[in-house]
Amino acid sequence: MAVLVCGVVVAAHLACQVLGAEKAADVTQWLLAPSLVAVLLALVPAPRGRRARLVLVGLGFSWLGDTAPDLAEGSTAFLVMVAFFMLAQAAYIAAFAPDWRRSPLLGRPWLLTPYVVLFVSLVAACAPGAGALLAPVVVYGLLLVSMAVLSTGVNRATGLGGAFFFVSDALIALDHLAGLELPRQGLWVMATYIAAQVLLVVGVAAARREGSGQHDPAARVADAPPTARGLPGGGQPA
Repeated sequence: MAVLVCGVVVAAHLACQVLGAEKAADVTQWLLAPSLVAVLLALVPAPRGRRARLVLVGLGFSWLGDTAPDLAEGSTAFLVMVAFFMLAQAAYIAAFAPDWRRSPLLGRPWLLTPYVVLFVSLVAACAPGAGALLAPVVVYGLLLVSMAVLSTGVNRATGLGGAFFFVSDALIALDHLAGLELPRQGLWVMATYIAAQVLLVVGVAAARREGSGQHDPAARVADAPPTARGLPGGGQPA
């Protein structure tokens, strides 16, 4: 049911973007992160490991980044959005960092070149029009790149999610700070953003099912056979 509800919310939001229904698009955007939280809770039952809990925190900050800017205007709204998504990226980094040794990018550093080139190019394009916003934007960009790289250590889905997050936020930065806007800018930003969050959730759920890269005792207990979890026959107190 959670997956169905999330699919309806996503479809409704993208339809609003296509139709240019801004008010309805705002409302459906407010529902995106909560619907993904419900999906993750459904796909990763309790007890949840450290990774899943931190991704839930990241989705919570993402929800604030989606909603709180609507209470402000102009540069203030942009800074509010950056601040909350900065916290979201920090939560995602903490979630994925224990798997850094499994990242194909960190195992072969030359594969990091595209991210480095894109980040430097993005800063160069945005710097002339950023003014006082340059410093927080650069800090956020470093967090975003770090998250994208570390996400590759979990599995392919999370790695793709990190890449889509970079693309989505790059489009926002180029629009707000460099005046470079694509046709149907809002649609492209939200389509890549939704793809990013969905892939992160799907990847984390898949990693839990596969029992790969768990770094939390609760997650290991959840994935263990009944006898190892202290259930009847396990030699542990009830």
